[in-house]
Amino acid sequence: MELTVGTILEGKVKSITNFGAFVALPENKTGLVHISEVANAYVSDIRQHLTEGQDVKVVVIGTENGKINLSIKRLEPKPQRTEAPRREFRSNDRPQNRPARQPVQPAAPKTADQLFEEKLKAFMSESDSKISGIRQYSDHRTKSRRR
Repeated sequence: MELTVGTILEGKVKSITNFGAFVALPENKTGLVHISEVANAYVSDIRQHLTEGQDVKVVVIGTENGKINLSIKRLEPKPQRTEAPRREFRSNDRPQNRPARQPVQPAAPKTADQLFEEKLKAFMSESDSKISGIRQYSDHRTKSRRR
């Protein structure tokens, strides 16, 4: 029997490690259920979910280099997300002291001259701060020598 992705099988948990469980499959094959594929919830200790010798239903999620990757959680229904109920606002629900939001207009593309000016300003600002730092250091050293 050729194992392909999506094949659902019955197996028996052979051994359990910190990172997953090895499952004995038909035709003397073994696959691994990684700890992240055991349950839909976070699993910190796999032994709370599986025991050695336990019969499990698994789905093949990958085969590479002779290794068979299995999943248990993909056969379980996904849990429903609970969301807070959303309140619908109507135009008259808006507080009177706040103006309505204006749509944001995309900025016009900048010209080459504008880009150059911005880069020049940034360079000058950075240069001024470096020079002032050097002057402070130089003044400090000069004052200590004069004593």
